[in-house]
Amino acid sequence: MFPAMPFHSIPATEGTLQQFNRLIQDLLKGGVRRNQFQPWEISLLLDMDQCELPRGRRFEILRRYQKAVNRRYEDGVPDLLKLSDYLNRRREREQTV
Repeated sequence: MFPAMPFHSIPATEGTLQQFNRLIQDLLKGGVRRNQFQPWEISLLLDMDQCELPRGRRFEILRRYQKAVNRRYEDGVPDLLKLSDYLNRRREREQTV
């Protein structure tokens, strides 16, 4: 078995971004129906679980998060963004307004 890579060290390649989008789409549809995951996907799912998203806003938050990750990739940022980091950045932005 290979040691799990820390999530922050996963480069945002086109293939990784496609897998990320597939994972988010599965979650938006109500759940993931597969049983094999990359180590970074497990880290991402654990991070999401700890964020405890409000039920009524879960769909909206995940869609915005997905758009933010894709936008960062298009802007050339070399790594994926965890949901907790995304939410923290949103809170910081809201507090400065």
